[in-house]
Amino acid sequence: MLSRKGLIPEDYLLTRLAEDVLQPKLFKTKPGKARFVAKNGTCNVAHTNIREQGRFLLDVFTTLVDLKWLHTIIIFTMSFLCSWLLFGMIWWLIAFAHGDLDQRGDDFVPCVTGIQSFSSAFLFSIEVQVTIGFGGRMITEECVSAIIVLIMQNIVGLVINAIMLGCIFMKTAQANRRAETLIFSKHAVISVRNNKLCFMIRIGDLRKSMIISATVRLQVVRRSTTKEGEVVPLDQIDIHIDNPVGTNGVFLVSPLIICHVIDKDSPLYELSAFDLQHEDIEVIAVLEGVVETTGITTQARTSYVSEEILWGQRFVPTVSAEDGMYAVDYSKFGNTMKVPTPCCSAKKLDEAGGIARFKLNEGVTLRATVRRRRGSAVVRRRKEM
Repeated sequence: MLSRKGLIPEDYLLTRLAEDVLQPKLFKTKPGKARFVAKNGTCNVAHTNIREQGRFLLDVFTTLVDLKWLHTIIIFTMSFLCSWLLFGMIWWLIAFAHGDLDQRGDDFVPCVTGIQSFSSAFLFSIEVQVTIGFGGRMITEECVSAIIVLIMQNIVGLVINAIMLGCIFMKTAQANRRAETLIFSKHAVISVRNNKLCFMIRIGDLRKSMIISATVRLQVVRRSTTKEGEVVPLDQIDIHIDNPVGTNGVFLVSPLIICHVIDKDSPLYELSAFDLQHEDIEVIAVLEGVVETTGITTQARTSYVSEEILWGQRFVPTVSAEDGMYAVDYSKFGNTMKVPTPCCSAKKLDEAGGIARFKLNEGVTLRATVRRRRGSAVVRRRKEM
């Protein structure tokens, strides 16, 4: 895989290959801390004590698609073998009942020619179902039961082949395969944007084929308590985002920064920089869209716990104009730089008069520094345009 060979920088996250990305010790989550969604998008939920296992058999096709490749191949192999053995036994019984197994004269017309034992009946069953037709054995018009069995076996063989081909196609063209090239930034950032405190992540697509009608959703998962005293261990709260292109869909041609303004309706409204590091909170990002080439809906997911949210930093630009076209430098996809940002919560910032008064009272300007991935020896400075 690309990420394992080092051809893709480690500063952004492949949604399915996050296990191979080495993170700095500074940003590793606390040992034993559970997260609702893993960095690679898998849901960290174990379903136990399911008593109605028969419900999975009601949707056989989805169950076969969800199985591992080894289990699927074993099931289809056993399906073919069982059907061949079953109809081989039926062909042998037909020949036995008609007397085809006995040696007769030249005037005797058997139901199926060339059947003298169960082995020959089994071989004829395989020839009928897979339509090989070697020519040594064939059915005659002597027995009506043999014609009926021939029709039934053809129908059963077609059904097994249709299910097998459909299952293999769905397993190879699953939507999560396309999500391998949909990437998220490894860290989220909180900084000032347009005089407002904002929570931001960066998303991108490595393929030239686009994701049609792409949408991004953000949710906060936290432990909460209702007014009646009920404890909700995984309370999922949708948070509003400002679409970078101003429409319902995201035009994901180049990497985009998804921004959430921390206002009074935001679950992050009362969190300061200090509170964020001690709060058991998780932000889930979900990217959905239709694959342009196949028309299948795909979804990519990741999450950010409090240790993976950088306060007072913003993403560096990745797009530049070169020779009449735009170029995207994915080596800077996860790079951030420090910017002047108040450490207080958005609530206290609003109570103090907003970010304008903060800028007025701020006497020291933070020096912008770019955070590179581990192993980088050279830090290039760029002028802000």
